[in-house]
Order: sequence, then C-alpha cells, then structure tokens
Amino acid sequence: MSAPIYASSCPLSFNPNTSQTHYHHSCGYSTFTNHVPSSPFSKYHLNSLHTHTVVDEVDHDVGGHNLWLKMQDEARFDVTVEPILSSYYHSSILSHKSLESALANHLAIRLSNASLPSSTLFDLFKGILDGDDEHNIMDAVKDDLRAVKERDPACISYVHCFLNFKGFVACQAHRVAHKLWLQGRKVLAVMIQNRVSEVLAVDIHPGAKIGSGILLDHATGIVVGETAVIGNDVSILHSVTLGGTGKATGDRHPKIGDGVLIGAGTCILGNIKIGDGAKIGAGSVVIKDVPPRTTVVGNPAKLVGGKNNPIKLDKIPSFTMDHTSNISEFYDYCV
Repeated sequence: MSAPIYASSCPLSFNPNTSQTHYHHSCGYSTFTNHVPSSPFSKYHLNSLHTHTVVDEVDHDVGGHNLWLKMQDEARFDVTVEPILSSYYHSSILSHKSLESALANHLAIRLSNASLPSSTLFDLFKGILDGDDEHNIMDAVKDDLRAVKERDPACISYVHCFLNFKGFVACQAHRVAHKLWLQGRKVLAVMIQNRVSEVLAVDIHPGAKIGSGILLDHATGIVVGETAVIGNDVSILHSVTLGGTGKATGDRHPKIGDGVLIGAGTCILGNIKIGDGAKIGAGSVVIKDVPPRTTVVGNPAKLVGGKNNPIKLDKIPSFTMDHTSNISEFYDYCV
C-alpha cells in the first residue's frame, strides 16, 4: 500500500444528457482578451466566454509539466530562505515525482483524522488523479493555480498557493469528490465533502459542477449546493452561498457563467442564471437572473444603472477583481 510522505520521514461544458463534467484547459488560447463578448449565457453551455488570464501571457512557458518544475524551483528557493521548512517542503513537494502525487499527499494529510488515516486517503486520491486519463482534473488544477497566482496579490508563488491557500485546496478536494460522485461512489464523495467542511470551512456538494481557472479567495464560509454549476474563470470571495430557496426540489441551485465575480457575503438563491462576465457586489442577495456583463448589488440585488439601461462591463470582472467600479458611482452616499 502506498502512503503519503510525512515531514518526519525523508471551458466547462455541461451536457445534460451525459453524467460527466468536462473541464476545458484554458492556457492554450492563442489570443488574449479581457473584454467580455455580448453572447448570452446558456444554461447548458458555459464555455461561451473564451478567455485566458494575463498570467498566460506573462508565464506562457509555465504550462503542463513546466508548472510542476517551477513549483519545485520555488520550493528549493523557499528552503534556502527558511531552512526550518526544509523537511516540510521535502515531504510536500521535493520528494514527489509529479504534481498528481504531491496533490494527493497534500489533500490526504490535510483531510485525515484519527479514524481516517492519511495513507488510506492518499491511495484514494492518487487513484482518482492517476485514473484521470483525459487529464480533465489535472488541467483544471493547473488552471486554478494560475488563476490564484494572477488574481490574488497576496499569492507570492505557485507553491505558496498549493501549500497555503485553503480555497485552492478545497476546490481540488471537490474535484476528486465530484469524480467519485459521477462514479456512483457517493458515500466516499460525501465523506470528502464533510471533511473539507470540518477542516477548511468550505462546503461544496460533490454533485456541483465547477469549471477551471477558479479562485476561491479566502474561502471561509463558501457554500455551494448540489445542482449548482460554476463556469470557467470565476472568482468567488468568502461567505458566498450558492443555495436553494428552501422550497424547490430537483435542479434548484444557481448557474454561474464564465468570468463572473461574486463579492464577499453574497447569497445567490434558486435555479437562476448569472450571465457571463457579470459582477455581484458584496453582501448582495440575488434571487433573479442577472444579464451578462452587468453589475448587481444590494438586498434584494438591483442592476447598477437601472433595469432599463444597466451599465455594461467592458472587462472581465473575475480578472480585474474590481469590486467597486460602477457600484460606487451608482450610490450617492458616502460612509
């Protein structure tokens, strides 16, 4: 039996007629744009916003295996700066031959407890990641790493994100749980959901479908329901709920388009659509569809600019991470 190594030792496209989620690798786009197309959001096709981030231009050589090599270089540099971390970095990064192995080990150690050994979890996670023949999960993992590095100014390196950002860790644990859910191994999938909720304070149902290039910033208190769908290149702040209304059954959770930015403390409730490139202001309660490239804010949420002539965004909000433009002009009070 394989076992984790301890420090003490040396674009989302959802077809309703299928049962699988496909993750599109975004780093291969040939042209860069941070402008949002005017195509409407589609309930069953979430990759209509063809984008990639600035990091694909700046770090265009950091793709695939090169990203793993860069993480190893970053780990070696960190050890030279802080030798006290040498054992930790060795067991977490430098002793592994692949990103898959390092991720399985990291998830296993973070989510284990006295009755759920890390060795058992490592075998489970490694089996799922190694069995990802189409590389859908690992391509999404790499896109997530790039997304965090580019959009979060607090992220100083890829290895820093990998080891220390719990939003990233929670998202990757969900990808494994979702794969188990699709395989019909629902008991294991829900177990992983519960451990992530207990350890990281992020509660994502394993049935939820999540694209690639995802930033869960801070992440504490994020709740995502079973039938929720999150597109590509989405940024979500802490204390966000993608939930039901409490009375509906079946398909009852929000559908989030590509390039959406969701501010802290937001509640989006019911089987509604948030259009591509939309921005949801912090603290909003959203219970109706939001058109593409628009901004809503408030409780209940209202369109900035008014329902008849809403202000249209010309840049992808999840990339700019601009939470206040248009919103601050819309309100004539100051605090």
